[in-house]
This record gives sequence, C-alpha cells and structure tokens, in this order.
Amino acid sequence: MPPDRSKALTREEITAILTGDAPLRERRLWHLLYETVARVEDILPLDVPDLDMPNRCATVVRKGGAIDIVAWQTGTTRLLPRLLAGRRTGPVFLTDRKAKPGVAKADVDPATGWAWLSYRWALEVFEDHTAEFARGPFTLHQLRHSKLTHAAEDGASTPMLMRMSGDSSVRSLAEYAISSAESLMAWQARTDPATRRRR
Repeated sequence: MPPDRSKALTREEITAILTGDAPLRERRLWHLLYETVARVEDILPLDVPDLDMPNRCATVVRKGGAIDIVAWQTGTTRLLPRLLAGRRTGPVFLTDRKAKPGVAKADVDPATGWAWLSYRWALEVFEDHTAEFARGPFTLHQLRHSKLTHAAEDGASTPMLMRMSGDSSVRSLAEYAISSAESLMAWQARTDPATRRRR
C-alpha cells in the first residue's frame, strides 16, 4: 500500500480540535500530546511528580524503555494546573469513576480512588469528537505526526525533530516530518519567479 502523506492535520484542524467543545480533561491531554510530540503511551502513565511545571517539561518512559524529557508550550501550561487541582500525587490523567477492585494501588489516585485514564477510552473519545471533521475521524497518533510536520515546516532542524520525537534514527523520523500539501502550495507560490517579478 502506498504511503498516506495526508495524515498530518492542518493547523486549522489542530486549532479547532484544541479549542473546541470537548471535555476539559480531553483537551488537556490533546494539548500535551500535540505540543510534546509524545506517543500516547508515553503520556498516559505520567504521575504528578513526573511533571516539572516551572520548566514546562516532564520525565517519560519512551517506547523501548528509554527515560527521556518532553517539553510543552503555553497551551499545556495554562491547562495543566486546572487538571491537577492541587494534587501532588497519583496519575495525571484520571478516569471520572472509582477504580475497579483489581487495579494496582500505584495506578489509583489515593484522594479520589480514581484510576489512570486508559488508552482505549482516550482514543475512543478523540475519534468520536473528530468524526464531524471533513477528513475525520482522526487518531491520537495524528497529533504527534502533525506537530512534527508543522515543526519541520517552521524550520526545525533534523536533530531538533529527532529530539522532540524521541526517534534515534533519521529513517524513523522521515515517516513524520513530511511537509503538508498546504505548505507545499504556499512554498511554490512564495518562490514562483513570476510572482517575484511582479513584486
């Protein structure tokens, strides 16, 4: 099957998702996933002590077990304190109901008795919310893909893209850091010799 180079969402689609009417917990997760370029599996297991709020970063365990730092921007900075509501322990992203009896104690917030938000539930909510988009529904992984694409379009170097993504090879990164069709058309228009002569 040929590669699908349209998987990155446009900046307009990202803005609509992050500022839409979805529940605040979900929008906070989506902000964090987009801004950090982290995989969902890197972010959902975060505990509150993993966060370094003053430096806008967190310690995560990447795919394969590597310990790494991810960093975020203003959108996440504004929303995270409201999500934590003063909590200093427990999972960052909680369900909104009591944990089942078999859930490990480390995966439960002692103050509320609620457990970690599951990948399946997070994906389901995102797909439901983005089903209304013309190109939707989208997957949570597309937030990572989109941010890498947008960062590449904004001039981020290959080493910076690799640092953001946690990828250890350029080959792995190449799948994501492909400029969007919109960016290609804008670049062609901006660099068109006829356009420059008219100016």
